[in-house]
Amino acid sequence: MKRKPLPLWDRIKFLLLFAVLFAFLTAAALDNPLMSVEDAARKTREEKWWLLALAGLEVLRQIHFFVSERWAGYYRFWTEGVFGRADRILRRRFSDWTRYRLSRALKWIFWITIGSLVLAGVWNTTPALALVQVPGWVWSHLPYAFQIIFLFFFIAIQFLGMFWLLTRGGVDVLMPDDVKTRFSDVWGQDHVLERVKENMVFLENPEAIEKRGGYVPGGILLWGPPGTGKTLMAEAVAGETGKPYVFVDPGAFTNMFMGIGILRVKLLFRKLRKLALRYGGVITFFDEADALGNRGSGIGTIGRRSFSPPATAGPLTSCHGFAYLSPHTQASLFPELMATGGELPGSRQGFFMGGMGMGGGGMGTLQALLTELSGLKKPRGLINRHVRRILGMRPKPPPKYRILVMMATNMVGALDEALLRPGRIDRIYHVGYPSKEGRKRTYEGYLSKVEHDLSDEQVDRLATITPYATGASIKDLVNEALIVAMRDERDSINFNDVLKAKLLKSVGPPEGVDYVERERHAVAVHEACHAVVGYRVRRRLAIDTATIQKSEGVLGFVQSIPIEERFGEWRSDYEADIMSSIASLVGEQMFFGGDNSDGVSSDLRSATHVALAMEGLFGMGSTIGSHAAVLTQAQGMPIVDGTDRRVLESELGRRAEKLLAGLAERTAEVLTENRNHVLAVAHALEAHRTLSGDDVVAVIEGTEGPMVDGRAYALRDSIDLLERYHAKALEAHQGRERMMPLPVIALPHGGEEPEAISAMTPGPRV
Repeated sequence: MKRKPLPLWDRIKFLLLFAVLFAFLTAAALDNPLMSVEDAARKTREEKWWLLALAGLEVLRQIHFFVSERWAGYYRFWTEGVFGRADRILRRRFSDWTRYRLSRALKWIFWITIGSLVLAGVWNTTPALALVQVPGWVWSHLPYAFQIIFLFFFIAIQFLGMFWLLTRGGVDVLMPDDVKTRFSDVWGQDHVLERVKENMVFLENPEAIEKRGGYVPGGILLWGPPGTGKTLMAEAVAGETGKPYVFVDPGAFTNMFMGIGILRVKLLFRKLRKLALRYGGVITFFDEADALGNRGSGIGTIGRRSFSPPATAGPLTSCHGFAYLSPHTQASLFPELMATGGELPGSRQGFFMGGMGMGGGGMGTLQALLTELSGLKKPRGLINRHVRRILGMRPKPPPKYRILVMMATNMVGALDEALLRPGRIDRIYHVGYPSKEGRKRTYEGYLSKVEHDLSDEQVDRLATITPYATGASIKDLVNEALIVAMRDERDSINFNDVLKAKLLKSVGPPEGVDYVERERHAVAVHEACHAVVGYRVRRRLAIDTATIQKSEGVLGFVQSIPIEERFGEWRSDYEADIMSSIASLVGEQMFFGGDNSDGVSSDLRSATHVALAMEGLFGMGSTIGSHAAVLTQAQGMPIVDGTDRRVLESELGRRAEKLLAGLAERTAEVLTENRNHVLAVAHALEAHRTLSGDDVVAVIEGTEGPMVDGRAYALRDSIDLLERYHAKALEAHQGRERMMPLPVIALPHGGEEPEAISAMTPGPRV
């Protein structure tokens, strides 16, 4: 390999510069009218010999370049053997930051020296005195342009001061010793943490991938629900690497004046480059990166990216979609779907939302950020970029800035696609809800910070009954449990404290109003029917909370949680969901003489929704064809909306109604067999307002629960008392009698007889 030939201008430009300087100094020596041009040139040659020496060195340099352009061995000897060895020695002895600062200092010294020599020749003095005389010369000539310069700088300083003040804030720099977070502090996200650790390795040892022809990934996007540990993970990376950590506030680039955001971006990356050279690397973290917005990309376009989860994949790309068809057939049959990235309009796939038209950071802010992320390899410095180009020299490339850009968001669809392309954001990780083992590890981590007496089995139980808990919610739950224990003047947390805290978080504080007696009983029966049917027919879900505490928008609810983590549903599962939903209607009509309230409306809507989907989409009906095949862009998806009259009156609606009627009969059978259990759960709800899932099971099975002793409800006298109470409530509902007081159900003093408990035999699981 030979050196690339230089253009003619590059060969002669410095020689011309030396010739111009020699002529200038010769002209300065002609101040004596008796001296000839020949004598002035001779005097300049004798006194300014260093100029001729520089010209001679330039001639030797051009001869060196000329030989290197024609002799590969000679060129390889100098580039690899001499200059390459010297460069390797400097890299071992000096960091990039030190070499960068030394090179800038040498450049300034070189140009100051040249300037002092030239001025010394003009003023006929020594170079040192010439430098000393420069301020005086400037001051003596200042009055001529003082007014113009004063006005210019006075106006400019006002603008510079205002912009400087507006660009302050929004960026926090933490030095390595200030970041105490480590990977051991991040719990429940091990699969993501392992991938992030790879970026840390490349940041500490970039040569491991660069010497093999690769490049260091410089950008990571962490996206997922709030509270899953995205910010904590970025802090852990900074703490483990020992690099500075720059935290960018979400609103740092939102400003009322145009251009401030751009200046902030420029100043931010200037600071990042300096920190990267000084410390060998830097980590910057953009929290809530969706605040950056986008430049007006269309809705759904980001859904085509490979990081979309399977649940959000469109029908053209998902496993169970149209991927089995050729691209030509897909484009012919579904042009609208192909134009929108393969997402059914109005379907659950379209949860990715388009961002703001101009970008969250304001006009030009996002563009400036994109430019900085792509332009880290651009030449830097005024002299390097402009002076060298004026002289025909090629600008020197900048040092390798080790900058790891991390972003976090829970609205990934609001980000611009150009921001997420490889080269800017190289790796995209989904930080989702932790698994059961991750939740268990998180509970153990936060419980270790407080005094508690929970066993491993109880911690495992907590991880099971909080399926969608995040690190933030688990931390808050443990803290709330500590507050509950402190109310009882205890320092140690027990399992019941955690359960009480969980109920408080799921139900919320009461509104301060209560039901009248007959309405309270009706709501309790309504929720008891949900609870009993759900307990009897659902195999994959367990009751988490049952309440009749009135809160915003609801009179009560029964909340269930998955027993195990599953990613698919079966027909029997959907049927159990429908039975649990319509249990309120069937139960109210059964217990209140054929009457029912309007509180069943939302239950019927969800049941109809599932039934239509089973018959028309999921292949769980009497036909095979899917109604999704006839949907168009304008139609949306009325098939999953039970309020559309046209769908309900169609053949699909009649099949769904038949399915609902059959499941209603099965629900009535379950409620008939478990009538005593419904009344027992309803009474417990009236007495306690809110029950945990374990307490509901205890009441149904006649066992002792955490807060409710269900054995009392299994006594024959208790069953008869509950029947009489409900009969009075029914008469009060019909307006014939007043409501009797809520009876007290409790075990006899000293315990119950074993044979008395058998009076309430648990019903079968369907």
